[in-house]
Amino acid sequence: MDLDVFVSAHRAEWDRLDALLRRRRSLTGAEADELVTLYQRTATHLSLIQSSAPDPQLTGRLTQLVARARNAVTGTRRASWRDVIRFLTEGFPAAVYRSRHWWIPTALLSTAVATVLGWWIGTHPEVQASLAAPDELRDLTRPGGRYETYYSSHPAASFAAQVWTNNAQAAAMCLVLGVFLGLPVLWILFQNMLNLGIGAGLMSSAGRLDTFLGLVLPHGLLELTAVFVAAGTGLRLGWTVIDPGPRTRRTALAEEGRAAIAMAIGLALILFVSGAIEGFVTPSGLPTWARITIGVAAELAFLVYVYVLGGKAARAGDTGDVEANERSASVPTAA
Repeated sequence: MDLDVFVSAHRAEWDRLDALLRRRRSLTGAEADELVTLYQRTATHLSLIQSSAPDPQLTGRLTQLVARARNAVTGTRRASWRDVIRFLTEGFPAAVYRSRHWWIPTALLSTAVATVLGWWIGTHPEVQASLAAPDELRDLTRPGGRYETYYSSHPAASFAAQVWTNNAQAAAMCLVLGVFLGLPVLWILFQNMLNLGIGAGLMSSAGRLDTFLGLVLPHGLLELTAVFVAAGTGLRLGWTVIDPGPRTRRTALAEEGRAAIAMAIGLALILFVSGAIEGFVTPSGLPTWARITIGVAAELAFLVYVYVLGGKAARAGDTGDVEANERSASVPTAA
């Protein structure tokens, strides 16, 4: 494409579209029809320039022009409760379901790593000695020690809020930092598994692994699943940078990135539930079996939610991205 010739041939149309947009509130019927036609043509021009002869300055101008025209043609859309319901029943579970081939292996491998770390620490006194002094280890693992009192060290509501904030931040970092080839995600994931392995190993060495699991499982099942979903999605985003598939890298990152950001919102809600369990159920006086049952029920409810609602939405074509009419208008809508 000869860019100069192309610009000369279509500059008048772009200028005319800009003029109509400046006085769009007083357009006649014929002028409104002309605006729609020029919007479609300009979107096509933008697509051609982006694919054949990218020019940053011209692309920027046309992108703004197309965006303004699109708002004029479609109107400004406001979010409604219908959008919230659609997100919770279709978009978010579909995004989690689509990422299952990433987060399920992530969960299995991470659990294996935490198990190996816990065994290694629990069976090697020299490793335990490198973590803390003997008195500190006893203070951590004894009945009524810091591992047990941690969950009741603050008022339940403030503790739940603190836990929720920390976990939501960790999940969001996994999702956002995945774009850096997934490497930061692996580090965040390893730190979580290391902390879990240390706790399990130290309590196991004191003969109190059952107590540790009774404290961790009620909230940990759902909490760790949310972390695994975030990490798996972040790794998928990182792989998209390497292999975008049939899409252009820019399009693939835009689509997967929007889905990942939306997933961060959904996972924050899931982590709110796990935080409430950790703040109110884990330190409660309920029997261990009852607390674990609550945790298992919450985990099963989430999996059913993902596989039933998410699977149905994904098979219907929902990817967790915004609706088609809300995406970039840089793709031509008419010839």
